[in-house]
This record gives sequence, structure tokens and C-alpha cells, in this order.
Amino acid sequence: MEHGKYQRKTCRYCETPLGEAFLDLGVQPLANNLPRIEDSATPEFRCPLALVKCPRCHLVQLTHSVPAQLMFDEYLYVSSTTQTFRTHFAEYASDVKSRLGGKERPLAVDIGSNDGLLVSCYEKAGLRGIGVEPAKNLAKDANERGVITLNRYFDAQAVREITEKFGKADVVSANNVFAHIDDIRSVLENVRALISDDGFFVIEFAYLVTMLEKMYFDMVYHEHVCYIGVAALDVFARLFDMELFDIGEVDTHGGSLRVFMQKKGGPRARTSAVDRFLAVEKEKGCLDEGIYRRFADRVLGFRLRLNRMLADFKKEGKTVSGYGAPAKATTIVNFCGFDFRMIDYIVDDNPLKQGRLVPGSGIPIVSSARLKNHSTDYVLIFAWNFAPEIIKKSAYLKEKNVRFIVPLPEPRIL
Repeated sequence: MEHGKYQRKTCRYCETPLGEAFLDLGVQPLANNLPRIEDSATPEFRCPLALVKCPRCHLVQLTHSVPAQLMFDEYLYVSSTTQTFRTHFAEYASDVKSRLGGKERPLAVDIGSNDGLLVSCYEKAGLRGIGVEPAKNLAKDANERGVITLNRYFDAQAVREITEKFGKADVVSANNVFAHIDDIRSVLENVRALISDDGFFVIEFAYLVTMLEKMYFDMVYHEHVCYIGVAALDVFARLFDMELFDIGEVDTHGGSLRVFMQKKGGPRARTSAVDRFLAVEKEKGCLDEGIYRRFADRVLGFRLRLNRMLADFKKEGKTVSGYGAPAKATTIVNFCGFDFRMIDYIVDDNPLKQGRLVPGSGIPIVSSARLKNHSTDYVLIFAWNFAPEIIKKSAYLKEKNVRFIVPLPEPRIL
């Protein structure tokens, strides 16, 4: 397969020419395109998965760009699957409302709204919520439940459609999606056109510094094109006459940031949090090269240790299954070279994923009921950000002497 046409030559934020990758995870399949079992013989699309840092704005990003239509027209990740995210987005909507100064029924637009979880939380908080979601299956489901959702990509036409029907937005949000968009420059242009002069834009994303320090390399997959630090985001906002005015830390995905920005000269004062994060990133060396080379070395060491651990289990005649088939599972499985001979199956609570395979591996994804009916010795928790929730609801496995493995930041047995 010819991969050259997918290679990214310039920075997605500032258009500076890019250099060599500092981390290469190999040629991998698309993390969320889970083949059906009956399609297991059909070749899967694969593309290089590697990271490079922009020498000017310091944005960490993928070396290649996969066409969005290959990843998002049908989508199997559903926000509402876990109680963790239902609680999280209720708090999120409350935070947004508290910053809107008592406006009567303000308009909130959520980009990449998935199954409409945050939009419904906006409505419950007293806002008018609208979602924009390209995945046909998710948009259809949301609309059927009464959550207003435009089934399209967020572009200039979407802005026109929203403003003509509903007016300017008081807030636009993009959660764990801002980092997924290749043509992010046009998105920020369109956000600026959609929000009112006293409105704001809020994004949430897995934080680059957390990824580097805690070794969460499994956050790297083709959908997730950018790995964002505040320094890069500050430069990016300024390029479009926007400015960061506040930052909060949240615990989703192992450690994320919630960043607020407004039009330059907007009504909200810049908090000390923005400058604090900028100073921390400089102090930790995120503007230099060494921290990225060390990260790559640690990732290679992880692969060696996890492979050795599972190989030892197999030599002892032990069985290994997995829990959770998020995108991060595809990254670990393919980077480590695991298949169904090493991991018997992976359970997942999302029925849309059951009856499918982990991309590139042939490992079947099944209901968590399998763990009750089929013995296993070890359960490798790929959805490690939900490990406490998973272990709690799988407490019955302890009676069967089943042990849990949490892979990151270092493989450990619980």
C-alpha cells in the first residue's frame, strides 16, 4: 500500500515544515474500525503511526493523515457507555453554565457530539444544546432520542446552518475531538465565526505532559492527529486572533486539560493558570528535543517487558484475556504484536463492539458475560483509565483467583 500520499509535510497548527519522527509505532490499522468476525479475511487499511514535533510551535503530531471518511462515517465509540463519562459531562455542562453570566437559555454547540451525551447535559443545565456529529449511526441515534444533532462535519456550511436557524453560539465545545481533526486551522476559523463576541470556545483533550510523564503512548492512534500542550495551543490561538483565558485539569483519559479561549480582547480576564502551564511546560523541557527521545526509549522498553510477561504466562500454561477495546487497545496490541494466540478474547461493555475483532490481531471482542462462563487466569485491562470501575464490577473474578494486569505506565499485576 502506498503511504506517501498520506504523509504530512507541514505542521497542522503553524504550517512550518516538519522533520523526522521521534517515535515510530509501525504501520498500524485504524484503531476504531473494528472488523466483523465474518470479514476477518478481508485486508485492513493500514498506515504508518509515528510522532513528530513542530520546530516552531512545538505541536506534537502524527507524521501521516488518514482521510476522515475512513474513520468517522461509522463510529463505534459511544460516550454514554460508562458512568464515569455520564458524571463527567454533567459536571462539564455545569461548569460551562457558570461562566455564561446568567444568560437566558444560551446556545451551546458541541462539535463531534457523539451520541449527544454532553448536548443532553447542556439541555438539563438550562442551555439550548445542538450537536454536530459526522457519524451517521451516532447522529441518527441522538436525533431519535430528541437530541438535536446535525449529521455532518463542522465546516463553513454547518456554521451558516446553525446561525440561520439558531443565531450565534454563546459557547462552542469540542471534547476529545479537537485533537482528532487534520484540517484544524479551518475549524478554528469556523468556531470564531460561530461564537458571539462575548462567547467562548472550550476544548478538552488528553494532555501532552501527562502522556509523556506517565508513558501513555497508547493514546497515539490515527484518529488522534495532535498531542496538545498549552505552548502550542497558545501560539495557535493567536494565529486566529483568539486568546486562552483559563485552563482546568480533569482526570479523564488519565489526565486531561479543559482549555477556554475567546476572541482577542474578549470580556474574560486571563487567569494565572494559563501562564502557570506555559511555565511548567518550558521547565519540563517540552520545547526541547530530549524529553521526546527519552519517551521513545521508554516505549520500546515497555514493549519488551509486556511481551516477556505474557510469554512467561503462556509457558506456564496460563490463559490471558482482555478488558476493554478502546482505540488504545489497538495501539498496544499491534505495537506488541499480540494476536488471538496470546490473548484469547477481549470483553467490552459496548454492544456495538461485540462480535467484532481488535484491528490487525484477530482477537475477538465479546460481552463481559464471557468472563463469568469461561475461566481465565489473567485479565489485561486495556481500558486502564476505567480500571477502578472495571475491577469493582468484576469483583467476582477474585473468588476465582483471576489476576488483573494494568499495562501503563508500567505493566503491573493486581
